[in-house]
Amino acid sequence: MAARYDFASDNTAPAAPEAMAAIVAANNGFAPAYGADEVSARAADLVRAFLDVDAQVLFVASGTAANAICLAALCRPFEAVLTHDHAHVRTDETGAPGLFGSGLGLIGLTGASGRIDPKSLAEALALADASHRQSPAALSLTNATEYGAVYSGAMLGDLTTPARAQGLGVHLDGARLANAAAAGFDVRALKGLGVDLLVLGGAKAGMPPTEAVVILNPALAHRFDARLKQAGQLPSKGRYYGAPFIGMLEDGAMIRHAAHANAMARKLAAASPFPVVHPVEANAVFVQMEEPALRALHARGWFVYRFLDGTVRFVCSWATTAAAVEEFAAALCAVRP
Repeated sequence: MAARYDFASDNTAPAAPEAMAAIVAANNGFAPAYGADEVSARAADLVRAFLDVDAQVLFVASGTAANAICLAALCRPFEAVLTHDHAHVRTDETGAPGLFGSGLGLIGLTGASGRIDPKSLAEALALADASHRQSPAALSLTNATEYGAVYSGAMLGDLTTPARAQGLGVHLDGARLANAAAAGFDVRALKGLGVDLLVLGGAKAGMPPTEAVVILNPALAHRFDARLKQAGQLPSKGRYYGAPFIGMLEDGAMIRHAAHANAMARKLAAASPFPVVHPVEANAVFVQMEEPALRALHARGWFVYRFLDGTVRFVCSWATTAAAVEEFAAALCAVRP
């Protein structure tokens, strides 16, 4: 039986037609290389309009590289980044922040459903500098979180305000920022929250591999392109990385598709016979499932992951259909003890 990956991750979905059409449109004639072309400029304008910011925007191929390069720009090698203990930069990037940051550290903080608890942050900020440990120089946040929870602007402000007061830089991993926006988060609030560097996700939003690095702090923009080049993240044919953002932002497709993914997650959560553990605020559902049931689900051809906290994760995408949700829910009912 061929494995089904419909709910394994939003990374398993195909690229949306709007993104692919924009790539085809960009594939016309000759253009300047390394992002100096009109397509990249148009894409950057649309990202700025989406966020309502005046910022430099650069396009890269990998969210892991984008996050790691941003953190390296905010920290010296003997310093550290405060982040949620289960944040992607801490658990799923194979030490990339430390590699790109020449040894920078990552300090895990606690909080329900991937959102950092302000008390946990306060405790970390209260520690005095010491020569025998890496003191924090940056705060990394994720919206939507690894558990599908969405920070409000006020929640983010409760974290960025004390961090900025102590001189920390702020990075936001927005791999699923489109899903957070579709759930009600106002992306225009970011410019007033002290975020220095934002990674606006493309791949998980329905694009082929591309992410936008948005430099909200102009002091960090100098030679950032050289930083990307050294890291192998300044693509020569840059228009093909910028083009998908044109297709997804020009007529609101990115938010429209994210809203659909979120709605499919809510539909799946409502139909799940297994207890739902985390709030279903974006496009993911986390349930309690014993190992025999998970093995039985795999045997039926549905592949999904057991996640960091022991729950089993189901992720919906722009391409998830109501029929697929119903088929998957029936499989869940069939394997429930």
